[in-house]
Amino acid sequence: MSHTLGIRQAQKQKTRQALMDSALQLLEHQSLSSLGLREVTRAVGMAPAAFYRHFTGTADLGVALVEQALGSLHDTIRAAIVTTGSSEERIDRAVALIAAQVRTHPAHVRFIARERHGGVAPVREAIGVQLRAFGDEVAEALGADPESAGWTPEDVRMLAGMYVDHMVMTASALLEGDEGSEEAVLATARAQLRLVTLGRHHWLD
Repeated sequence: MSHTLGIRQAQKQKTRQALMDSALQLLEHQSLSSLGLREVTRAVGMAPAAFYRHFTGTADLGVALVEQALGSLHDTIRAAIVTTGSSEERIDRAVALIAAQVRTHPAHVRFIARERHGGVAPVREAIGVQLRAFGDEVAEALGADPESAGWTPEDVRMLAGMYVDHMVMTASALLEGDEGSEEAVLATARAQLRLVTLGRHHWLD
């Protein structure tokens, strides 16, 4: 019996993932608010009613996509920003992380960039929760850095928020640019982070 249940659960998860993959592909050219569940189910050869075995609606599907796109990045982003090394090395790591994420998961990044201020409230809120979590985690790590000695918790959190916002902004710029503009976008991103780092060093002067 347990073996049968395991097979059914695996099949259910496979179908759920197929719906998410289908939706993500359709969202390359439209917003979530305009996406119909019939479009999604048609793409995977499923009856529309079967959709509700996996999601309560397109908003619920969108929240699952947010968790898939951002949920696994927490440790990676925190490490890229606060790992030991010179400021220049940390900047290079952070920018390389953003570029790699856009190259390997452009559909996920485009979805987050579009829906961050989109019209589906639960999805917008889910993105906000994830980004605030990034900020909190980075702030915790930055607060332990000797360079943050004397900083107030509010100032450390502000700095962390700037790093997270910069990552989102850079990812969006990479998506919007053409193939030849990537290096220019990354050069600008590095320069901006150098400016933030310089300001950090002199914040308490």
